[in-house]
Amino acid sequence: MAGRATFSVSSSSSFCISYSAASSSSLSLSSPNRFPLRTNRFPRIFCSLSANDIKAGTNIEVDGAPWRVLEFLHVKPGKGAAFVRTKIKNYVNGSTVERTFRAGISVEEANVYKETKQFTYKEGSQFVFMDLSTYEETRLNESDMGDKTRWLKEGMECNLLYWKDKVIDFELPNTVQLKVVDVDPGLRGDTAQGGSKPATVDTGAVVTVPLFINVGEEILVDTRTGMYMNRA
Repeated sequence: MAGRATFSVSSSSSFCISYSAASSSSLSLSSPNRFPLRTNRFPRIFCSLSANDIKAGTNIEVDGAPWRVLEFLHVKPGKGAAFVRTKIKNYVNGSTVERTFRAGISVEEANVYKETKQFTYKEGSQFVFMDLSTYEETRLNESDMGDKTRWLKEGMECNLLYWKDKVIDFELPNTVQLKVVDVDPGLRGDTAQGGSKPATVDTGAVVTVPLFINVGEEILVDTRTGMYMNRA
């Protein structure tokens, strides 16, 4: 169950600050941060916004961490000040909580940005992603990546999400093409319609597929739900 809390921030006017860090392509794995650090190569704009501007998909900074707004509701009670009720998700640890913001206050916008990288290989407990334009490598620990790795294949392009020059998450394509390598022996080759069976794909994940799907076939899977979509 999501937690509930009321959060207040400074009521100062909205503003933006342009920030440009020194150019560097170095990565540090010795940092105590959950994901490796990097030095930002591009100018970034850091802004504050009014709580009235909060909407689903907005990235905000709360208690020193980046959060994504999942749901929001502007409330104008008969008595008392208006407020915005939100459900937000922490990019770093994945927790989801409810937060209430007073209408009109200033909220710091989290500067979360994406860069496309290609997953090239796994070395030990680390997944290695490469920038195809600079050949710079980024290594993420398996323990930090969650169960999304069950859909990850070599050569797949993903988005790495950065905040304050460190990777905080990664995004898979919404749809991936996978090969069926095993199905229930008792149902192998069954072409009946309307039923389903478990199938193991080449990443090791198990997907529920129609009875007519056989070993060797390529299927499309929605990585957001883990559900079979159709034959590739």
